[in-house]
Parts: sequence; C-alpha cells; structure tokens
Amino acid sequence: MKVPLKLVAPLVAALAIAACNAGGNSTMPGASGQTGALVRHIPQWEATHSAIPACVGSRIGQAQCDVLIAVRHDGAGLSAANLEDAYKLPSATKGKGASVYIVDAYDNPDVANDFAEYRSVMGLPVGTLNKYNQQGQESNYPAGNVGWGVEIDLDVEMVSASCPKCTVNLIEANSNSSDDLGAAEVEAVKLGATIISNSYTGGGGDESDYDTKGVTYLASAGDDGYGILEPASLGSVVAVGGTNLSPDTGNKRGWDETVWPDSGGGCSAQSKPSWQKDPDCTFRTGADISAQASQEVAEYDSYGEGGWLIIGGTSVSSPFIAGVFALAGNSTKQNGGENFWKLSKKKIKKDLYYVSSGNDGSCGGEYLCTAGTKQFGDYSGPTGWGTPHGIGAF
Repeated sequence: MKVPLKLVAPLVAALAIAACNAGGNSTMPGASGQTGALVRHIPQWEATHSAIPACVGSRIGQAQCDVLIAVRHDGAGLSAANLEDAYKLPSATKGKGASVYIVDAYDNPDVANDFAEYRSVMGLPVGTLNKYNQQGQESNYPAGNVGWGVEIDLDVEMVSASCPKCTVNLIEANSNSSDDLGAAEVEAVKLGATIISNSYTGGGGDESDYDTKGVTYLASAGDDGYGILEPASLGSVVAVGGTNLSPDTGNKRGWDETVWPDSGGGCSAQSKPSWQKDPDCTFRTGADISAQASQEVAEYDSYGEGGWLIIGGTSVSSPFIAGVFALAGNSTKQNGGENFWKLSKKKIKKDLYYVSSGNDGSCGGEYLCTAGTKQFGDYSGPTGWGTPHGIGAF
C-alpha cells in the first residue's frame, strides 16, 4: 500500500543525561575539559518507549546498527521531498554519474524490491542498486537478518532521498564482527568507492580499514546520547550526528531544527586529529556534521517489517549526508571531517544551518553536549558545525 506523503509533528523531546553508545555508559567532560565519571543514562527513545532498536547486542569486538523503529506515530513520516526541501539540496540536477557505497552486515534478500518501491512512491526516478558480498561477488550473499535488513533498506533509501541520480552500491559483510565489517570496507575501496557510509557503532575495529586516501568515510554518531564509538570516533571518518527537524512556516527556511537528544557526540577515547583545535577535549571530538535523526522518517521494508514504517536514529543522517557529498562531487578531496573544521566563518554561515538549541546530555552547559553556547563558534558535540544548506560546505 502506498504511503501518503505528508509532514508529521516531531516527537516530544526530553533532555537526556550523558551516555555512550555501548550499554548506556559515558565519560562526560569535567571542569578541566577532560572526561569525568561514568554516568548511566537511559536514552529518550527507551525511557518513553517510543522506539525499539532494530539491532541489539554487545558492541565489544562487533557493531550494532543504529536504526530505531518508532513504536507509536501519528502520520506518514518525512518524505524524500521533505528532506530535500529542508536542506535545500540540488537533488534534481546534481549527482549523475556519482556513486555511494554502503557497508552493512548480513543480507536483506528483498533490498532491490524495497529500493524500487521507496523510489516509486517518493516520486524519484528509477535507480541503480548494485549488491555485493564481502568478497565483492554479486552472489553468495551472507545469511539474512531482519534487524540489519531494516538498516540496509534505510541506508539505500536515504542515499536515494538526498541523491536520487546516484548509483547505490551495497556491500554486505558476512557478520557484524569488526573484522568482517572492516573487510567489507576494504572491498568497497577495491570496487572503486570514494564515499562509504556506515550506520553502525561498536568497537575493536582496525582504523586502517577506514583510512584510505581519497575516500570519504562516514559513520553514524550513535543513538544513546553523549558519547561516540567506532568508526565515527576515528579521525579519518566523518562523524554524523542527529537533529530533530520539524516544519515551521514562521521562518524563511520553512523548517526548525534542534539537537536530537539521543544523538551521539562529544569527547571520544580516540587520538585527536591535528586539525581539530577545540579547547575542552584532548581526544577526538565529534560530531562533524549532522542531519535529521529523530523518529520521523518514512522507510519501506518488506523483509522484516512488512511495508511502510517510521524510523529514526543517526542511521538516517549518515547515508543521507553521504548522498550530499555525492551531490557536491568533492569526495576525493576530503579527510574525515577536516574540511568542516577549517571552513571560514563566512562559509559556515552561508552553507550550513546553525543548530542553536538542545543537548544530548547534562554537562553544565559545555559545548561538547549543548548547542548554542558559542563557546567554540557554531560548534556543538551533538550536531557538529551544523546541517547542510545546499552543498557549498561539502
């Protein structure tokens, strides 16, 4: 059944206290800018029973996908056209000849049909989807998994939403182990990838699997509030945070955007890149950039969910931003999030939307978890330097 394309009101936001993505524990910034004591946090989506994670389990030596399935929702969710309009993207004119690669675990046997259905209902042109296994074969796919199947459908559909003219290439790792996911990253590069999106968080990976020169790697920052894990915490990867996007006829843009309270971000445990100069974290700081992540987005998944559903998580924002990079056609000249950190104030104001309110943890007003502080320019941990206003910042 076709879903009507209409706007929905955002879920009621509640402020969250600090957490990282693995089991809800986090190190928060202390007064000296270093990490403080461990704090237990229940994310908003869990506390309000508004969503369930598609992938559950340990993140030690493996990863879990970051897509959340809305439990209760009144409306059809944000469409591709809504997202394109909110970020003023040249989706109708740019992206021809560009490719985006997606790495996920396990198989979704229905992804090609779901990809086509989403694009048809959203009014997008017929697209090209190539599907590979971990060895780069277009056959012999891994075992199916309905949780990762939701993630797989979401990823190819969000690239379609931002860059409908792009070719989408899906690499399915044998499992969600860090070794298999890393091998799939390497295989994507062998197949010609210059943009690779990863909508998962975990630990135990090899940084060299995400650090090929001339390749833009992106990863979701996580869905449990303050804290950031691999691969988003790596300096070679663009860490993509999340916002809460809602229509607003009272401003010129037509949309309002605040921090999604469950967005990952902040001070990580990884080495700080030389190009990152913020004052209150001696380690890698994320996010770098952000986009819509609250449980408001329409997805089609016939494999595990039986059709249309409403989803959220930074699994939305990472592949969507990957498509924005493809529109810009500049992926071989990126180095993780470095270019965002080196943008001039003029470019930031012109080419990014400033997120001025909200937080993803309780940290005494620190920019590492709170937007709008101006403690470090327009930067905030949950949303990075902002959200796309066209493609000029990319």
